[in-house]
This record gives sequence, structure tokens and C-alpha cells, in this order.
Amino acid sequence: MSANQSPAGQQPTATYDSAFLKACRREPVPHTPVWFMRQAGRSLPEYLKVREGIPMLESCTRPELVAEITLQPVRRHGVDAAVYYSDIVVPLKAIGIDLDIKPGVGPVIANPIRTRADLAQLRDLTPEDVTYVTEAFGLLTRELGATPLIGFAGAPFTLASYLVEGGPSRNHEHTKALMYGDPQLWADLLDRLAGITAAFLKVQIEAGASAVQLFDSWVGALSPADYRRSVLPASRKVFEAVSGYGVPRVHFGVGTGELLGLLGEAGADVVGVDWRVPLDEAARRVGPGKALQGNLDPAVLFAGREAVETKTREVLDAAAGLEGHVFNLGHGVLPNTDPDALTRLVEYVHTQTAR
Repeated sequence: MSANQSPAGQQPTATYDSAFLKACRREPVPHTPVWFMRQAGRSLPEYLKVREGIPMLESCTRPELVAEITLQPVRRHGVDAAVYYSDIVVPLKAIGIDLDIKPGVGPVIANPIRTRADLAQLRDLTPEDVTYVTEAFGLLTRELGATPLIGFAGAPFTLASYLVEGGPSRNHEHTKALMYGDPQLWADLLDRLAGITAAFLKVQIEAGASAVQLFDSWVGALSPADYRRSVLPASRKVFEAVSGYGVPRVHFGVGTGELLGLLGEAGADVVGVDWRVPLDEAARRVGPGKALQGNLDPAVLFAGREAVETKTREVLDAAAGLEGHVFNLGHGVLPNTDPDALTRLVEYVHTQTAR
């Protein structure tokens, strides 16, 4: 099935010939497409205004609000794709995990998973658990027209690390203790999370996602050998579960320079690269047959226009020989980023790469 056809295989949607999807498919593009991780908020005053007084997880369950926040950076920056406004712990909350997102901290889990009995907290996710997702996607696809909408989910390892640690962690000591100390329980935990993640992505694709991205925010804490043995099977299960839909699958992690080839091996069509590895070197590590996404350091946007353009030119030059390139930051937009700097960056990339 061609990328971005509907699940039943009907004619391609209006987004099929977009620059973003062409780049994901490693086809010629009119210009290098641009979108930003965390583009739908944090740095935009209009986002802060509509979110005022509304907790993060609640904001993710209001379809009209989700649609408005998702559309804001498309309107302001002229990016080539929208990314669905949500959070990686939304599916966990939807199946009844007692968690909250604490401002300045992140997701906090009331009852961490550290024993086999704790696995009972993780039931299957059904479309009925996330009807607000389907409703929001319906609102968005009607509004976006030919602009692709990217769905996303957290990868099994990163979700497991939150669940096992009870919240964000610098060293992942509880996570690694479980992974090394009880490999069968670890494998069962990741397998169950892979099923939940796949179900969440399927809901988004069936509701109109043009592509999906799997975020493995914390997997850079692992060695390649540990990733291959203890993570790759679960990530591969997620990608295989959605392979029949024909939408591009993007995989991104932070600090994953040593894992880039494995991220592609897990089943991604597009491998996201953080700012630590130049794209030409990343391409060597990933190997042929994959597009790359990235990878301007988000902090560069604080350095002034000339510096931003210089560093962006370096990224574009490193990407010159790639089969497919989606321009992005090497991680999410930082909260105090000047929105005008992002708008100028989109315009600069489009102008410099116009074909």
C-alpha cells in the first residue's frame, strides 16, 4: 500500500503529494520540509493563553482545544506538517494508571511497576478509551486539508522507564535494575506496553494521521547491546503492528548516536537524529533505505539570526546527499524560544532548498 492511503486502500488523501510525505518516502521534493518537535506550544503566547488554568493532561482530552493548539504553529510558522498535541503518557492515563504531570517535574506515577503483580495495572487500550483523540483528529484533518498531521506515541522503553521509576530519572537505576535483574518480567512489561502503544497509534492512523512518530526519549541511556536484547523486540512490535496502513513511521530518541542503526532496524521509515551527530555521519550509521529527520540544536535559536542561519546551513549541507531529509530540531523547542526565530527558520530552510 502506498504511504498515506487510507486503511482500506482507497485513493491517496490530499496530503499524499505534500513535501513532508514525499521526503519520508525518499522522493524528490519542492523544498526540504520543516516541522518542530514540541512545536504545538510552550513558546507560543497564544498557546499559553488557551492553556491558562487547564492542567496538561486535561488539555489533551478536550478535542476543540487540542485542535486549536495543534493548528497554532501551522498558522504562525508555515511548517510543512502539524503534530498532534498530546503527551506520551496519555494512553497510560486512558487505561487507568494513576499518574499526573507535575509542572516543572513531568509525569509522576503513584504506584510504580516493579513486580509481576504490578503488571495488572496495564490492561489493553481500546478506541473507546480515547474517543477524544478520534474526535480531535476529525476536526484537524478537515481544517488542515493538504497539510499532513503527524500522530505520535511514546516508545515502550520510555514509557516503562516512567512507570518503573515513578517519574523522570537521571540515571534510570530502577529501570536498569529490573531490566538486568528480571529480564523476563522486563520483556513482559515492554511487550504489554508495545501492545498499548500500537493500539494508540492505530486509533490515530484510522482517524486520519498521515504519519506517526515513536518517541523513545530516554533510550539513549542504553548501550547498543542492551537495546538489541531488551528493547528492539518491543519497538519492532509497535512498528510492525502499524506497517499495513502504509503511513511513514518515524523513530526518534535523545542521545541515540550509538543506536541510530538499531532505531532504523526496529522498523522506522524515517530515523530522527539529535544534534550530536551530523546528518551525513548519521546516514552512514543508519544505512541505505531510510530518510533522516533533524537536526539543528534547539539552543542555537537563542544565538541570533546570523548564527542560526550559519548552523542551519551546516545541517542542510550535511543533508545534501541524503535520499530523504525532513528538517527538524535535534530535540523539542525550548520554552523561552522566540517564536519569530522559528518562523524565520522555516522561511530560511524553504528558501535555501527551493528546487
